[in-house]
Amino acid sequence: MNPHPTALSINLNKVALVRNTRHLGIPSVERAATLCLDAGAQGITVHPRPDARHIRADDVHALHALLARRPGVEFNIEGNPFHNLMDFVRALRPQQATFVPDSEGQFTSDHGWSFPADGPRLAPLIAECHALGVRVSLFMDPVPEAMAAVRECGADRIELYTETYARAFGTPAEAEVLQGFAQAARAAQAAGLGVNAGHDLNQQNLTAFLRALPGVLEVSIGHAFIADALELGYAAAVARYLACVQAAGH
Repeated sequence: MNPHPTALSINLNKVALVRNTRHLGIPSVERAATLCLDAGAQGITVHPRPDARHIRADDVHALHALLARRPGVEFNIEGNPFHNLMDFVRALRPQQATFVPDSEGQFTSDHGWSFPADGPRLAPLIAECHALGVRVSLFMDPVPEAMAAVRECGADRIELYTETYARAFGTPAEAEVLQGFAQAARAAQAAGLGVNAGHDLNQQNLTAFLRALPGVLEVSIGHAFIADALELGYAAAVARYLACVQAAGH
């Protein structure tokens, strides 16, 4: 049983990015996953991009085999379903596929899907995921009026793209921006969607975000987590983030 109100999924892309600068196989993505899960993380996230600049196809398969030996741990594979994501979904059937509208070679994810415009082309792929037993989350900006259409196209969850919150954190705009995210989360939940969140969440801003958005099911944290792990180690960094989740006090 998950003792934490919001699941912590660790994104390992940046571990692979460092590894790929040499040909030595270090740092190991599988070892990083093992240490994070041993420390209490409830899931692993990867975003294998078409150019394989960080997570590679063999990493995705190796992590799938590793996580299959850990009942209750979730594997979340992110990506654009019109590029390479569906190949992994069809082959591996992870617990969750997060659809992200990135272009090929995009520096980092920077926007969500547009609704209702994107609904008709996403619906068949969502249905295919469901037939494979895979839950689907859509990467979304905090737009409350879009959530009913997201649910209508078959999605199970949204992942709120939180960069705008992270940039506003600690500024006079923080409260207003956070209220917008809370409104979007409530609209999603009212439509029957689960709510995940991710992008630029860190030790400083995570607790306040979760306090304002009760019921967030999962946060996916990569860049900030890996930066903290460089100083603290994987286990200590996981403990810090789990403490942030617990401090939200849902």
